[in-house]
Amino acid sequence: MRVITGSAKGRTLKGPPDIGTRPMLDRVKESLFSILEGYDAFAGRALDLFAGTGSLGIESLSRGAEWCDFVEARAPVANVIKENLQLTRFTEQARVWNMPVERFLGLVDEQTKYAIILLDPPYAMEGIPELVARVGEQNILAPDGVLVLGHWPRLVMPAQLGPLSLLKYRRIGDSCFSIYECEPPTTTAE
Repeated sequence: MRVITGSAKGRTLKGPPDIGTRPMLDRVKESLFSILEGYDAFAGRALDLFAGTGSLGIESLSRGAEWCDFVEARAPVANVIKENLQLTRFTEQARVWNMPVERFLGLVDEQTKYAIILLDPPYAMEGIPELVARVGEQNILAPDGVLVLGHWPRLVMPAQLGPLSLLKYRRIGDSCFSIYECEPPTTTAE
């Protein structure tokens, strides 16, 4: 695992401490981030849910995100994120939240807006579409922000999830990602 481009380009990241964490492959990450470049997704705060080793949030920081919150439930894996932040010199632009995503969502304030929200949950996790809808309903995604979900091909994501609309879908081998945006508010004629 490495940082693909930006200020920390080429830095090798520490991998997961066990097989319980599945980082996004570099080729999938490279495809995802080349698409995201076109959406100005790095002009603000980033949120990396199910952060694993932190590679997605660190890639966002390397490309210019001003801040990243990393949420990881498992303490040994959260410690890897901290080590990777030190390796890439982003410790002053980040916070690692060692807690389940559901708990973090109960704490986050809707005054905090993220330009990009990254979710790469375990592929076998139940209720992924509902979780994505809940994140959208939290009102923490900036109006012009994007939400990215990494998932396996068997999980077909709906075009609409709460306030989120599917913008792009890509499959690369056994990995997929779906990119959502906030649906623009409908205006009524008077």
